[in-house]
Amino acid sequence: MTALVPVDQIERMAISVAKSGLFGVKNPDQAMALMLIAQAEGLHPAIAARDYHIINGRPALRADAMLARFQNAGGRVEWGEYTDTKVVGKFSHPSGGSVEIMWTTKMAQDAGLTKNPTWRSYPRQMLRARCISEGIRTVFPGVVVGTYTPEAVQDMAPPQQRPQQRQNAPEASAAPLEMAEVVVDVESLIERIKTTATIEGMELWRDEIRRIPKGPDRERVMAVTKRRVEELRAEQQPEPVEPADEGVI
Repeated sequence: MTALVPVDQIERMAISVAKSGLFGVKNPDQAMALMLIAQAEGLHPAIAARDYHIINGRPALRADAMLARFQNAGGRVEWGEYTDTKVVGKFSHPSGGSVEIMWTTKMAQDAGLTKNPTWRSYPRQMLRARCISEGIRTVFPGVVVGTYTPEAVQDMAPPQQRPQQRQNAPEASAAPLEMAEVVVDVESLIERIKTTATIEGMELWRDEIRRIPKGPDRERVMAVTKRRVEELRAEQQPEPVEPADEGVI
């Protein structure tokens, strides 16, 4: 079991990962969430940056990382045919039995997956990733619960956008609809701000604060944020040095 990493260190790592622009992570919130998942799984938070990607707003576990976890948990895979048009893998685990998974380019075409240009450039790797994801989920789903491979996530439809307001909608209804688009749990955000351990970590809440409409709620959150920053700065001040007594060398 990996030793727990303090939250303030995870916050710093999340900010650095987001600033790097790597792994598809676009903001510290996403990086922080993935790192907390990694820590909950008994892994070092930095493993999240290595193994996970954020694609179309969804967390995705790299196919090789997914397979490594499966094998570390006692799973086995035997590859049969392995070409650009067909990949076959037999997956087995003591707790889930065994299954043979086959993916072909025709199956991918029939499923409408090959519109993604990656399928044309790397068909064998995409077929292999599909086999890994389906095979492991079939015989030992606990090792990958809640995640898919990046290849599978790329083939998913992007998250559905809110329907645009109709042109002929009455002007009076525009304001309530606009307000409904902003969903921020102010009380929860205030509690998170109060427990943030570092000044750098306060960056995690910047985007969420900006989504709060101008008014009493935003003013209250800003006041809490300012107070917490002042507290953190005070904590970083060095302790005053007591003057030595006269005659003491």
